[in-house]
Amino acid sequence: MTTRRQVLALPFSLATAGLLGACATHPLMDDPHPPIVFVPGNGDTAAVWQTTIWRFESNGWPRERLHAIDPPYPNARSDDSKPEPGRSSTAEAMTYLRSEVEKVLQATGAKQVVLVGNSRGGYAIRNYVQNGGGAAKVSHAILGGTPNHGLWNVPGRAPGSEFAGNGPFLQALNAPKDAQGDEVTGPVKWLTLRSDSNDKYAQPLGTWLGDPKLATGVTYEGPALKGATNVVLPRVDHRETSFSPAAFEATWRYLTGRAPTTLEIVPEERVVLSGKVTGLGVSSTDPASGDLANNLPLPGAHLEIFAIDSATGARHGAPVLAQVIAEDGHWGPLVAQRDTRYEFAIAAPGYATTHIYRSPFPRSSSIVNLRPERIAAADRSSPSLVLFTRPRGYLDPARDRMVFDGQSPPPGALPGAGVATSRVKPAGPQRTVAGEFNGERMVGQTWPGDNQVSVLELTY
Repeated sequence: MTTRRQVLALPFSLATAGLLGACATHPLMDDPHPPIVFVPGNGDTAAVWQTTIWRFESNGWPRERLHAIDPPYPNARSDDSKPEPGRSSTAEAMTYLRSEVEKVLQATGAKQVVLVGNSRGGYAIRNYVQNGGGAAKVSHAILGGTPNHGLWNVPGRAPGSEFAGNGPFLQALNAPKDAQGDEVTGPVKWLTLRSDSNDKYAQPLGTWLGDPKLATGVTYEGPALKGATNVVLPRVDHRETSFSPAAFEATWRYLTGRAPTTLEIVPEERVVLSGKVTGLGVSSTDPASGDLANNLPLPGAHLEIFAIDSATGARHGAPVLAQVIAEDGHWGPLVAQRDTRYEFAIAAPGYATTHIYRSPFPRSSSIVNLRPERIAAADRSSPSLVLFTRPRGYLDPARDRMVFDGQSPPPGALPGAGVATSRVKPAGPQRTVAGEFNGERMVGQTWPGDNQVSVLELTY
């Protein structure tokens, strides 16, 4: 694809990236801080945007102008044209985004928003702009790792899937819009962010689709779009195309015409936390394959939050918050201590008692969303179960420095940045378990016994 309008490779350092100047930007002129709506990808929640929002705030973007949305059914249908319980069609995803944009415009009084989407979230953005009236209400659209030309482009392979490059959904989105053959809809300004070769969903072979011999018909350039500014972020994985410091830097530069002041998350004095407790459904296509994430409230769940010892993960006394989740699913607020680690313990019928361990929170957040686990059949006889998970990226032994419960690389982590969770099943009495990823160290406790699981959840 040699006709892409602009292709730049961005490094991780501010100093080097500064050499690029503003040649790939469309600076905002009328409103220096327009509302930004962040759209999560397949199966995700608003919470994946937490660090991105913190970086915007740390560079002076007002908190009340930053909005992450929570699609109720974030997973795509197997066939976009056929109803499937617990999953959403492209039309439903677009309709939900449109309604959320209207709410933001009404609340802020703004005339337009900026849309930032990861992976499948970019489909909803493109569909809204092209088919849902968004062209008049969106100034800029940034797509991180969106598989704009599909996960595959193979005749006869799941042609009804929205992820089929030769399927009706993507063929319509990518149809030329002008004499130049642009694939994007104006007058919106478009930026795509992609990996050089490390995105599991932009690969010439179907390794991460479960068929390593499959010629997908898709290249590393799959997320790029003709008519957009297309930026390459070296070494990042599929999720990091949106959630990494490099992705934030490219987004900020595109919107403002200058480098951000910092890529660090600047701590604030008073930290207030809140969020939602949401649940899981059963996969409608293959119940044996496991649970299907949704963002629906889980009323009646019991949440307890404990301050924990930074070295051992043991609780420091009574819970700092204990709450029964109401019909809207929300919990909090909790005035947190900035340098304190916390355990979030969730109990709900039909779920394992889930102990989520988190690093200290440097800033406030209203999207500390929590989801209890169900233990897979293969793990139910384990003496205990501990997960080490990275919601905003993957675990790549060829790239990352990491250890989990003394094992390096963590069990199950594979080269190629395609695995986000590792698990261990420690025997014996309750004890400390630790994980480390590129300098972020997590600690928690094992919970031996029936139907309990520990989750060490990385923030960065």
